Amino acid sequence: MRITAEEWKALQQIREINKDARPTELISQLMQVWESSVRATHHFLSEQDICNLRPMTEEALRTIDTLIIAFAANKPVGFMCIQDQKIEALFLAPGHIGKGIGKRLIRLAINRYKAFYIDVNEQNAQATDIYRHLGFEVFRRNETDSQGNPFPILCMKFNPNKV
Repeated sequence: MRITAEEWKALQQIREINKDARPTELISQLMQVWESSVRATHHFLSEQDICNLRPMTEEALRTIDTLIIAFAANKPVGFMCIQDQKIEALFLAPGHIGKGIGKRLIRLAINRYKAFYIDVNEQNAQATDIYRHLGFEVFRRNETDSQGNPFPILCMKFNPNKV
């Protein structure tokens, strides 16, 4: 599904937000985007798993070096975190998934920030397929996530020859 001209116009901007310009209200809005996105796409997570991830996600939103937010009608509808040439997180509000925003964020990460790596939950097939479509390929598989939970992680690297 492509983003319509009206939706594109409503997507007013995508911009980087500096650490000192991330007020509590913005973090709260981004946490709502994160949670709704996780509930829509990470069906393998339990309620307890989501609760356990909340504090780490909030801390990352406050401290990650590069935070890019997609806004529509002056409201955050998605965000991407980048650290050391790696997309550490990319989440979109469910109503904005499949409309080209994620693709635009990923291309921005590659072209402007030289972020050529991403880790994705193997059980999130939709995300894995999108990353493959955009030129990423698996170079390693880990049996657990970074917290040691039994959620296999696919480590992917951008291959410009795959686009």
